[in-house]
Amino acid sequence: MKSILQSLCFALLLSGNAAAQQTTTEVVYYGFEPDIVTNFVSENRRSLGYVRVSIELMLPNKEMLSVIEYHEPMILDTIIGILSKQPEQKIKSITGREEIRLEIFEQLKAVLKRETGQTMVQDILFTKYLYQ
Repeated sequence: MKSILQSLCFALLLSGNAAAQQTTTEVVYYGFEPDIVTNFVSENRRSLGYVRVSIELMLPNKEMLSVIEYHEPMILDTIIGILSKQPEQKIKSITGREEIRLEIFEQLKAVLKRETGQTMVQDILFTKYLYQ
């Protein structure tokens, strides 16, 4: 009886490891060079501020890298368009930065779905975020 339980436990452990290996997905990151720099309208409207960001796109596999490279001008246009429309208080706050990140993420998913027929971006990460 004890050996049957041990065998059953061993079999469950092996099947759990196999399932864990099958659910592990390959994640690839795509970064833009050089950093993305754009202006935003400051509160006093007499001057422009600027924001400089490094963004990494999280992709589900490396096969999508060539598609992202091909659509890079459209992706950059989307990112710069969103950043340049943000008010100063949103650019300079931590919660605003997260709202901007989510807006960029949602817009990129929609644009890439329209152009390629598939949602390619799993997430985006700000690896650098500077403003003045």
